[in-house]
Parts: sequence; C-alpha cells; structure tokens
Amino acid sequence: MTSHPVPSLEVSGLAYAYPDGTQALFGVDLVIGRGERVALLGPNGAGKTTLVMHLNGILTAGHGSVRVAGLDVRADTMKEIRRRVGLVFQDPDDQLFMPTVREDVAFGPANLGMRGAELDRRVRDALDRVGMLDAIDRPPHHLSFGQRRRVAVATVLAMEPEILVLDEPSSNLDPAARRELAEILRNLDVTVLMVTHDLPYALELCERSLILSGGVIAADGATRALLADADLLAAHRLELPYGFAVPAL
Repeated sequence: MTSHPVPSLEVSGLAYAYPDGTQALFGVDLVIGRGERVALLGPNGAGKTTLVMHLNGILTAGHGSVRVAGLDVRADTMKEIRRRVGLVFQDPDDQLFMPTVREDVAFGPANLGMRGAELDRRVRDALDRVGMLDAIDRPPHHLSFGQRRRVAVATVLAMEPEILVLDEPSSNLDPAARRELAEILRNLDVTVLMVTHDLPYALELCERSLILSGGVIAADGATRALLADADLLAAHRLELPYGFAVPAL
C-alpha cells in the first residue's frame, strides 16, 4: 500500500467565536500539502487573521481541529507547534527588537536552547536565504523597510519551520523590494501560506488560492482561474487593480 505524505496543514471544521459573541469562523476546512505556496484571499472582516491565529495556538478552536505536519494544535504541543508555524507579521518592526540583526535572528533558536556553532549556522543560513547576510551585525533600525521585512522572514526561517505564514508581505514595499522579496519566496524550500489583498502578487507567487469570506472557505482553486472570475471576485469584495488583466492560460 502506498503511503501518502502528511500535509503541512490540515484544518477541519474550525469554528470560533470571540468572547463578546462575535462569530468569526463558521467551519473552515482546508488542506495544504508540503511545499505548496498558497494565497489566502478575502475582504476585511472575513476571518483571515482569526484563522491565522489558530495555526500556532494564539487562539484555541471553539470547534474543529488544526494539525501541523500531523501534530494537533493543543496546549501540550504548543512549543513544537510554534516552531513548526513561522508567522511573519505585516510590520517587521513588530518582529525586530534586538540591538543587531544577528541577535534578532538568533532569538528564537536560542530560546529553544540552541547555542554555539549550531546557533551561528542557523543564523547565517537564514540570513543568506533572504540575501541579508552582509547585514548580520547592523542594527535593524538602520535598514530600509524592505530589508527589515527580509530580516523578519529570516527570524522565522532560523526556526526551520514546517510552514511559513506571511501577513500582507508586499505591503509598503517599493517595486524593487517587492520583486526582491518575490524572488526570495520563490526559492524557499518551505510550505507558504500568504495572506494578502494584493491579488497580482498572489498570482505571481501562488498557483493555488483560497478565498475566505464570511468565516468559511468560499473558493479553493487555481489562482489564475479564481482571479479571472469577475463575478466571484465581486461577490467577495475582491478587486484587481485598475487596468490589470489576468493573463490567459
């Protein structure tokens, strides 16, 4: 019998209501295979942030389950889950708080007890993967916004995660920084879930997209096909930039 690889992420029947009674998720089901790059699209208030906060246990499911590489997200697995799920915030300054780039990137692995040559290898490898090794001893606040975003990605890569979750990765980037980040993400050997309103960036980087709307997965398919469906986009308050046309297959 052929064994099937364990997916990077499995979400089943996930529902969640905030303490004030606001129901944010109504039963989310999704599976992301190892090595996939998937975009999570949806209007404001759709539940995207709530879903992401379940992936590393910031929020606990009211109903349903979340599994990361076969491991259930539970109180007793939280340390390993937070290593496996690397979340890159929209604002890199929320992620960088140490005096040097080296110390920021080392922070996560050091907290897991890593020291010495192995810690140095992790830091250098992560920075090299995002093209920021030359900045290893610089203060983060001396870097450009795009460079700080790349260092923020490195802080997560240093943990050797199963899945990289990016919150609006293209926001506030100039065209050159946007292109540089896209090249980095394309070359990473890691599963990626990209939460974005930037539909062209989703098309550029992710063959598959999910549309989360009203607390459920409203569509799941090839990014090109979803973005070419004007009625689908309109129904979920998604819009392509003026003049942008989805290239034909």
